[in-house]
Order: sequence, then structure tokens, then C-alpha cells
Amino acid sequence: MSIKSFASKQFSTHLLDERRRDKARARVERERRRKGEPHRIEFFHQVDDPYSHLLAQALEKLEERYEVEVATWLVEPPEDWAAPARALLESYSLVDGRRLAEKAGLHPSSERRPEPEAVLGVQERLAATLPAAEGPGSEATLEAAVALGRELWGGESDGVDSSGSRRGRRRTQRTASVQAALNAGTERRAELGHYLGGTCFYGGEWTWGIDRLAYLEERLADLGARRSGGATAAQIPPAADAGQKAGAPTGRRGEITPIYAQPRLLEQPVPAGALEAADLPDLHFFASFRSPYTWISTERVIRLAEAFGVDLRIRFVLPMVMRGLPVKRSKRVYILLDAAREARRSGVQFGPISDPVGKPVERGYSLLPWAIGQGKGIEYFRSFMTLVFSQAVDAGSDRGLRRIVEEAGLDWSEGRGYLDDPAWREEAERNREELFDLGLWGVPSFRVGSVAAWGQDRLWVLEDEYRRLAGGRA
Repeated sequence: MSIKSFASKQFSTHLLDERRRDKARARVERERRRKGEPHRIEFFHQVDDPYSHLLAQALEKLEERYEVEVATWLVEPPEDWAAPARALLESYSLVDGRRLAEKAGLHPSSERRPEPEAVLGVQERLAATLPAAEGPGSEATLEAAVALGRELWGGESDGVDSSGSRRGRRRTQRTASVQAALNAGTERRAELGHYLGGTCFYGGEWTWGIDRLAYLEERLADLGARRSGGATAAQIPPAADAGQKAGAPTGRRGEITPIYAQPRLLEQPVPAGALEAADLPDLHFFASFRSPYTWISTERVIRLAEAFGVDLRIRFVLPMVMRGLPVKRSKRVYILLDAAREARRSGVQFGPISDPVGKPVERGYSLLPWAIGQGKGIEYFRSFMTLVFSQAVDAGSDRGLRRIVEEAGLDWSEGRGYLDDPAWREEAERNREELFDLGLWGVPSFRVGSVAAWGQDRLWVLEDEYRRLAGGRA
């Protein structure tokens, strides 16, 4: 095992230790009680971000349920290293934000990004609600963020200045108060260890968007912060394919429905007869051997394809860092922690990990076209991801890769002849080009016909599309 892989295994094992997490949570709670402080959530609001708009609405509902204070910070967009395909991200977020809003029953963003002067007007009005002294915003700031967000994303605030009057000219220069508010929020976000808008921080842990809000809600409920008596415990509904029966989430001392919980895949069965007359397209799976999110989506993608009787096409691409795109420590840490909790929700073992970045990925990819040609592409893909991300097998060694190959039901003596064959590089590049043509850039991403989605938490988009194409019979 290389020094690099060993260090990665040690780091990930420590970081993902649930006992370490629980001890850290207990320390935070003891300190909060000692100081007599409220449960304070820090919300980092990027005005022109659809995900921030959705999260602000959900946090307003959270305040109604729990004894919490939401401190609102205004923030700048992420830096270039955190948004390496900014134009694609901004365009896709409009589509994805509207899908998510419809699923969650929240006010959606518009189909077009708001004009810069409209954004500036909202920032000015929000900055005016901040306290005079440096520090987090007040409860009124969250209320204002929701109200002004509805105007901004509904197109109602375009051309309106901070007093509500029609502007006679375009204004794109920030006032000193707006810039100060953005600087303070952006610096606070970096100090706490994150890089995106539409995030909130509570007690040492981050949640992004409404997709992860149920984790925060569960934690608050466990702490007895529920307003209606404080004794009800929230529980995140498990993924329907995690080996647990779908149904209403039951807490240890009661039941509540989270403000937003990710839709559970294949919650309703797919009647075999409904698919007989349907000519359904293949499921394209844009994936990377180094992506934790690819790993935790693997079994669900396979099950989705099987449920609808479609071919699963593995479209492998090089990891971002191997394409020269930097991934800073704060992003690596958040991704590992977030992927781990998503894995637990889905019943997927996550860790110990042997980071396959570099040569292990290249060696693994060199065998993938051969495995696909042998009719074992899915088995090989599953074997590689399982052993690397849950058993810390070093895919960079012959011993590790042989185990991966043989557990996929393939012949190592034949497969090793394809090792280091560079032919896979052209296919990986074609896959990357198609991914970008779809308006996407990261993995895992998926395509069903003309519908594409990014993220392991968007498999419901593909399921919905398959059911639609089957004419509602599924």
C-alpha cells in the first residue's frame, strides 16, 4: 500500500468515526447549556442563488417548529475553485431549483436569473435589516430574505430601488454597507470551513440546501428543541431501497414529518405489465471511480435500471482533480462527511476508504471497457467501488486490483493484459464532452432520454421521467 493511500485511509477513518462525531456534539451542547445560549443556526444566504431561496423558506418553517434562532449572513458566490464550471452551475441551478421547489412545495425560482440591479436592490434592503454592530443578522432578516426572495425570483423586484420606487437608471455599484455585509458573511463562512451559499451551520456541522435539512431537524429534535413540548424525536426516513419498509418515519418518542425529506426511490412498485408496451431509453450513468457520491448511488442506480427493465450504460469520466481542477481541504472534508451521512441513510457501508486518485483510477479504467465487453461491466464497476470505498482495497496494487476483478467474476490472467492500455482515455473524454453538452460537469450525473440530472440525491428525477414515459401506468 502506498504512503498516499495509507494516509487517506487513516484520515477518512478518523473523520468518519461516529463516536468522534457524537462526542463533539455532546461537547457543543454542554457548552451551549453552560453559557445559557439558544440553539443558534447560522444561515449563509446568497441572494441570487436558487438553493438559498429555497433554504430560507424552509428555515422559516424550522423556526416555527423548534426553539431556534436563525442568524442570517449575506455572502458572495463561491470562489472559482469551488465552482469550476460556474456558467453551467448557474444555468443548471435554475432548472434543478424549480424541480426541487415543486417537489418540496416551496416558492420556485424563475426560469431566468434576476438582473444584477435587482439583486443589488435586494442586497441593500437585506443589509439594512442587519444590526449596526458586526455580527449575525436578526430574526427579521430571515423573514425579509424570504419575502424579498419571492419578489426577486418572481420578477417583481426588477427595477425597484431600496425605497420601493421605480429606478430611472441601472445601478450596479454596491454601497459600502452592502459590501461590508457581504465581506462579513463570506469571511464568517470561510472561518467556519465552507465555501457555498445556501448553507447553514449548527454546532460544528454543515447542511447544504433543503436536501440535508432533515439531518439538522433530527438533531434539534433529539436535543428536545421541538416547540410542541420538546419531547418528539425526528427521524429521517430511510431510503426505500435500503432494506427497510417504506412508511411514515417513527421517532424514538413520537412521529413527525420532516420539513423536507429526499424522495425515497421506488417507494411505489413498478407493475411489470405497465412496461410491456413502453419503449424506455437507456439509463446513462456518468461516474468516477474516485467519487464518494458515485459509490453511494451505485446500488440505487442499478436497482432503478432493473426496476424499469432498461440498460444501464456506465459513462466513466476522469475525476476533477485529475483534470487539473483543484479541490481544497474544506471541500474534501465536507464531501466525505456529507457522503457518509447520506450513505447511512441509504444503508450503504462507507469506509474505510483507500483513495484511488491517480494511478489506481487509471488502472481501473483501463480494464473497464474490457469488462463491459465481457458482459460484466456493472459487476466490475460495483466491485471496484465496493472494495475501494468500504474495505479500503488499494486498486493501485496488482493484489488489490486482482481481487476487484475476480470478485466481479472476471479472469485476472486475461484482464491484466489490458492494464495500462490507454484506449480508455478517448472514451472518458467523449463522455466528459457529452456531460458538458448536457449542461452538467460533475458526477454522478444521469440521463434518461432528454432529461439529465446531477447528484445522487436526484435519482427521483429519473424515476419520475421513466414513470412519465411509461404513460403513468408505472
